[in-house]
Amino acid sequence: MTTEVSNPASVEDLLSRRRSPLERVQHLLHGNPALSPLIVLIVAIIVFGIVSQGFLRPEALSLLVQQMAVVGTLAAGQTLIILTAGVDLSIGMAMVLASLVMAKLSFSGTPGILALLIGIAVAILTGLLNGFLVTRINLPPFIVTLGTFSIFTALSLLYAQGQTVSLDPDAFLLITGSSFTIGPVSVTWGVILMLAVFLILGFVLRNSAWGRHLYATGDDREAAQLAGISTRKLLFSAYVVAGVCVGIAAWIVCGRVGGADPNAGLNYNLLSITAVVIGGTSLFGGRGSVVGTLIGALIVQTFNSGLALAGVDPNYQVLATGILVILAVAIDQWIRRVRG
Repeated sequence: MTTEVSNPASVEDLLSRRRSPLERVQHLLHGNPALSPLIVLIVAIIVFGIVSQGFLRPEALSLLVQQMAVVGTLAAGQTLIILTAGVDLSIGMAMVLASLVMAKLSFSGTPGILALLIGIAVAILTGLLNGFLVTRINLPPFIVTLGTFSIFTALSLLYAQGQTVSLDPDAFLLITGSSFTIGPVSVTWGVILMLAVFLILGFVLRNSAWGRHLYATGDDREAAQLAGISTRKLLFSAYVVAGVCVGIAAWIVCGRVGGADPNAGLNYNLLSITAVVIGGTSLFGGRGSVVGTLIGALIVQTFNSGLALAGVDPNYQVLATGILVILAVAIDQWIRRVRG
């Protein structure tokens, strides 16, 4: 007669049995940063779909996505900076400066493709400047980008002489504003360009050594240096890639509004950071994803559009965004205290 002897439970099994339901939720969210914003997005869509009858119409949803294309692209670049435990307060004004260069060159007769490339080059230069000051001069990212925010604002106003630059209806830069239909849904090429940015960055962050080193640097820069990672070059490259995202966002905004506005940058600065934070990327670095950022940008636009359709005062829309940011940071702090 034989007796079966069961294998001893693993340490992970013993720990999981001792966790309370709340601790299990904490561990689940820690391992899946995009899960909590996804839940918020689904709940928000359901609530606004009930409150506003027109919210769930295909036309309204396609317009919602079109409106968040610029913020989404900027937030993709902002994600790279925040993953390194930094922040870019100048990203919106850098986009405005690049879009003004594109629009004015195109308006003055410069071939559209050349105007686009020069504008993207200007955007990359803004990233180069921020990266140089952070990595070579060793200044804090908050202080650097706060200073360059003022610099880019002044340059934009001086370059455009405080005036909005409108583009000819046939200008090449307006391609991102043109659309095509898929059934009842209208999709602009700007949305496709934004999604391409997210797909490329998501693939690179997940599957490349550069992406893994970026997470490691944001999580613990000293440990990353001891592991042989050139953190200075890595941080510099993050600002450069963010500059590319800024240039693409400038192209999208030209197509969306039909030109460039020197006074449009402040909201974009705040909204890009808001989308990243609400999307589950930690302000302390090393944790988050561009998928979460995309969801975060959708949440911001969903609240703005949903409250507007419900006839809520615009001031309450700003209030709702502020509450979302505070809640997102509080949840991130709670998730980071995960144990075991």
